[in-house]
Amino acid sequence: MARYTSDHKQETRQRIVATAGRRLKRDGIDGSGVATLMKDAGLTNGAFYAHFGSKDDLVAAAVGDQLQTLHASIVELTEPGPAGLEQIIRWYLSAHHRDDPADGCPNAALLDEIGRGADPIRQAYTDGVLVVIDGLAARMAPEDPLSARVKALSLLGLMAGTLQLARALTDRQLSDQLLEQGLRNALALVAAELRA
Repeated sequence: MARYTSDHKQETRQRIVATAGRRLKRDGIDGSGVATLMKDAGLTNGAFYAHFGSKDDLVAAAVGDQLQTLHASIVELTEPGPAGLEQIIRWYLSAHHRDDPADGCPNAALLDEIGRGADPIRQAYTDGVLVVIDGLAARMAPEDPLSARVKALSLLGLMAGTLQLARALTDRQLSDQLLEQGLRNALALVAAELRA
């Protein structure tokens, strides 16, 4: 039997984490069993325990990875400063993001389940969201990072809550109106912060 290199094992683990992140955002933590998560990665259930001690370990890794990916997108794919912050807000509160949770932010997709999750899942979320918040805060008020961090957390809360509500509504027109109002509110919050 051939032995795999440590690089191969790490690449396989990362593939599991990445595919699990997409599935978890689409179907939820409770709606995604280990068998499905492993199948998405092109592996059997038997391979699971070579990489993770439990489903909670995988969920914690996936949540952390999804937040790192979100942070990287914020940093790399948007303009610096206020213009980039507006880009982020417009993407976050868009109909496309509402309609495609698997490719979106883990906040709006998983917050309710993370809040009821095991401590390692909640800790991975906390660590990851702080990185995202610091990325937003650096665009809001780089000269006052502590104050900006709290305001960035409020901004994320406004956006995630708006997106969760918009996804839950069956009335498409009402959902669109909610996104539009959330967008105006988020842009106003940022404008007020930048004027301060």
